Amino acid sequence: MAQNCFWGTTFLIPRTCILSSACFPVSFEVTFSSPGERNTLNLDTYQDALRNSNNALGNSHLNIMTKDKESITGSFHFVYTVTLIVGTIIQFSDESEFAVDMSNMKLTHVPKDLPTKTKILDISQNNISELHISDLSYLSGLKVLRLSHNKIWCLDFSIFKFNQDLEYLDLSYNQLQSISCHLITSLKHLDLSFNDFDVLPICKEFGNLTQLHFLGLSATKLRQLDLLPIAHLHLNYILLDLEGYYAKETESLQILNTKTLHLVFHPDQLFSVQANISVNSLGCLQLTNIILNNDNCEVLTKFLSGLTRGPTLLNFTLKHMKTTWKCLVRIFQFLWPKPIEYLSIYNLTIVESIDEEDFHYSETALKALKIEHVKNEVFIFSQTVLYTVFSEMNIMMLTISDTPFIHMLCPPPSNAFKFLNFTQNGFTDSVFQNCSQLVRLETLILRKNKLKSLHKVGLMTKHMTSLEILDVSGNSLEYDRDDGACTWVGSIVVLNLSSNILADSVFRCLPPKVKVLDLHDNRIRSIPKPIMKLEALQELNVASNSLAHLPDCGTFSSLSVLIIDSNSISDPSADFFQSCQKIRSIRAGNNPFQCTCELREFVQSLGQVSSEVVEGWPDSYQCDSPENYKGTPLKDFHVSQLSCNTTLLLVTIGVTVLGLTVIVTALCIYFDLPWYLRMMCQWTQTRRRARNIPLEELQRTLQFHAFISYSEHDSAWVKNELVPWLEKENIKICLHERNFVPGKSIVENIINCIEKSYKSIFVLSPNFVQSEWCHYELYFAHHNLFHEGSNNLILILLEPIPQNCIPSKYHKLRALMTQRTYLEWPKEKNKHGLFWANIRAAFNMKLTLIGENNVAET
Repeated sequence: MAQNCFWGTTFLIPRTCILSSACFPVSFEVTFSSPGERNTLNLDTYQDALRNSNNALGNSHLNIMTKDKESITGSFHFVYTVTLIVGTIIQFSDESEFAVDMSNMKLTHVPKDLPTKTKILDISQNNISELHISDLSYLSGLKVLRLSHNKIWCLDFSIFKFNQDLEYLDLSYNQLQSISCHLITSLKHLDLSFNDFDVLPICKEFGNLTQLHFLGLSATKLRQLDLLPIAHLHLNYILLDLEGYYAKETESLQILNTKTLHLVFHPDQLFSVQANISVNSLGCLQLTNIILNNDNCEVLTKFLSGLTRGPTLLNFTLKHMKTTWKCLVRIFQFLWPKPIEYLSIYNLTIVESIDEEDFHYSETALKALKIEHVKNEVFIFSQTVLYTVFSEMNIMMLTISDTPFIHMLCPPPSNAFKFLNFTQNGFTDSVFQNCSQLVRLETLILRKNKLKSLHKVGLMTKHMTSLEILDVSGNSLEYDRDDGACTWVGSIVVLNLSSNILADSVFRCLPPKVKVLDLHDNRIRSIPKPIMKLEALQELNVASNSLAHLPDCGTFSSLSVLIIDSNSISDPSADFFQSCQKIRSIRAGNNPFQCTCELREFVQSLGQVSSEVVEGWPDSYQCDSPENYKGTPLKDFHVSQLSCNTTLLLVTIGVTVLGLTVIVTALCIYFDLPWYLRMMCQWTQTRRRARNIPLEELQRTLQFHAFISYSEHDSAWVKNELVPWLEKENIKICLHERNFVPGKSIVENIINCIEKSYKSIFVLSPNFVQSEWCHYELYFAHHNLFHEGSNNLILILLEPIPQNCIPSKYHKLRALMTQRTYLEWPKEKNKHGLFWANIRAAFNMKLTLIGENNVAET
């Protein structure tokens, strides 16, 4: 039996219940977005149906695993409806670039500059009062038009004759009193509800709408043949607005061939409709705005007699209902023997009093009762009277959520409950304690109550031998080990403990055979090693806690799904995937990852895992520290192997240091660095000894005009030519063989002679180059040149010296010969005079200033 309405729940769903909330229309509200504008398409006014369906699908944070059971009538209907929803969304998403949203813009007429390719146009919630053929004639491809919540009072359907592709037309919440009948045969959704029609606006041309699925109508009176023109159509959904219905005598209306009928009554008036309405193949009935007291309660039951007569009506929904407790019980009693399987009541207000009422639980087809959003305006009453009616119901599924109930009685042994949902009430730890009658219960939901003790929750389940799914999320649960060992029924396979205040100790108080465990949004800092073995655990959700490490699968040997995002994990272990071989899904994003070498190994291990296993990769995996990597996706984090491998780093440093040592040693040998070091050492020692001499002795007094440095092999020329000529010119000469002080080192004598001489004369020749002592003298004289800041060197080239004959360690000699002018001894005698004149000019001083006051060498 194909139907589009069904009853359902909003959490962990066993196969013995159906996912829905009420009677669903064939059309829904869809929102699109395109660049530059927000394009919204509301396909009708019943978006809450889609919202409730999404809640049923999405409220669970776990992938529920349940045993295969025989599904009951309605599961196919859910699949059919969801498929229809998804298909419609996909269809209109493909056209979203041609959607225009101009709703709520205070328009008084349809804009004239709309894109000609517009397919979806929303101009609802404006002040438009009239439509003209020119407003829409150029939009030949228009498929969806929403004009609800305007001020249109008259409409000629001929204005749409150029819109032959129009499928969706919403004219609800206007001021229409009459329409013409030139309808577009392509229409699938036509909503004329909440207008000012006196009678149903149906004419014979409606019979040509063979593709019509949804029809919304308004009327203040009903006539039996009003719907005759569409009797042959097979509609999915009819919405009938009877807010203005005022007929005082009983009227009849036959609605043929619709699967869902939704009747809306006046929200502020007592229910008084006495019309006889009959529908063929009705599967889902919804009544909105029902106000009852004890006197007119029978008016509703009489009204329902004709509608509930057929065997196909499986779903019945009451929305925005205000009644007395006595009338509510009478309605339950009326519906109990009916073929209805799913009864839902939303926004129920109980008034006047709550007294004990007789209720006979006869055989019933009802499988599920769902009551949501209860407001109790009776403040003094017997709790037992209230709870007994519900606890003794002989149905499989009971949902009472968002109510002021603070307790629920233990049902009698004959109860048939398999599913109980008491979300968002005021239940405390005392609920179902010492209750041994719920042996058939498979799913228990106590979300958002006032439970505090996890130990007592475990005791509560002790006798629920068939319990498989337990949801106690959103409470204030704690576990204190002083409470003793936890006691759980062994049948629990799905446990939701999320959004509580549980700490690490919770892992010592869990059902031993649990397969799906939700602990997200608690106060867990770590998973202790000595915990109970959870060998059956397959799915674990510990998101939004304070965990610093990934768990070790040694404790969870069957773990296949892990959700651990939004924790405090900074350096996850790279060995995780090795220890958790059965992992097929992990979500670990939004953690403060510290991008270090350890994380590099974890990222590499992630790269070896299929992208289907790591959920949220790579968008939610980013570096949090160090600061220079903050915000960097882990997939883009790279660090060298050298900086992460200590052994390799040490070997590399050792090899580098050894190489540098070899290079430096080779350079030292090549440039004779040891020799220079020895010279600097000698120089330093001499200067240190000089600092120990009294100040008066340190006053500088030149004793010689020149110090002569030469090789012994050139001594003949020095003694026969140079010295005699210099002494003839009254130039006092310092020679090592006559002026060195006995007892002092050679280096010290050289330094003293250079410092006591105005000039230093070097006789250069190949023999000079080969003399190491000559090079010492040149080194110290050159050092003294820079030390004193004077020009005290005289170079005499006795014999030519080839540049390549000067040893590399004598780089100072190389530099002096290229940078300074030297005097070359001529072989021709006629040139000797010029040579001596240059020598004389090189001194360029008054000889009387030196020598007469000099102290003779000792």
